[in-house]
Amino acid sequence: MVKNLEESLKFYNEVVGLTINSRFNSGSGVEIAFIGDDETKIELICDEDLKQVDLGHDISFGFEVNSVDKMMTFVKEKGIDIQSGPFQPNPHMKFFYILDPNGLKIQFVENI
Repeated sequence: MVKNLEESLKFYNEVVGLTINSRFNSGSGVEIAFIGDDETKIELICDEDLKQVDLGHDISFGFEVNSVDKMMTFVKEKGIDIQSGPFQPNPHMKFFYILDPNGLKIQFVENI
């Protein structure tokens, strides 16, 4: 569930790089969009009657990037704050988190 479909679609397209696969109205005041390529898709649902989105504290989406350092520079240029990180729990992985427009944690991870 998202508060603002346009804002969420812009974030996932411009920051994460996911494209809109399909988008449609589903009843009065409800719009649905599927984003992503290949087999895995993310469904975004916007209900104009929904005033609050409760995402849960421990849920996040993770996306692989070629360079955590370059991605951190990119999101900062977009005016997005780094929520936490970067972390490097072992020599083979480095990651950081930002928040999407609805407060969902988004992880960008580099496999080194």
